[in-house]
Amino acid sequence: MTAPALPDPDPHWLAGLDAEAGRAALRERVEAAYALCREVHPALPRPGVWLDLRGRSAGQAHFGRGGLRFNPVLFDENRHAFLVEVVPHEMAHWLVHHLEGGPQAKPHGHEWRTVMRRLFGLAPRTTHRFDTGRASPAPHRYRCGCREHAFTARRHDLARSGRAYRCRHCAETLVYMGLRDLYEPS
Repeated sequence: MTAPALPDPDPHWLAGLDAEAGRAALRERVEAAYALCREVHPALPRPGVWLDLRGRSAGQAHFGRGGLRFNPVLFDENRHAFLVEVVPHEMAHWLVHHLEGGPQAKPHGHEWRTVMRRLFGLAPRTTHRFDTGRASPAPHRYRCGCREHAFTARRHDLARSGRAYRCRHCAETLVYMGLRDLYEPS
């Protein structure tokens, strides 16, 4: 594998940016990744960029919407890793999708892995290792025989409407215990 194709941003500089300047740095990084992709696929359309993704996902190539979505909470907490890993990851999806046969390619298949290695010079990792506690709050506490489980409001509503959930480890049905104190560490 070669060295990363995009320059490594200074982590101290990134940490010192306010929210607006941080988002501008993210958009600049997308533009740099897009320019690199255009070298191999000149007809590649420019993706839109949105910071509106919620939950545990760091980023998403959204073909129906025509661009890349990023999680603003995870970005603010992991700026350097976002610019180094997440932007190329999503731009690789964008490029592969627009190649001939791309819509039929597996999301993290051979084509995507090849773009990550050969174009971006990065290991093709399919998942991030970010702490998603603040990005994906799950305040509803449930209990089984072996542990406590945290549910999102959506899953809690499903449980209240009759859907039963079982623990994957002890197979007991989960029982509601109440809301987690949002000020205690998750």
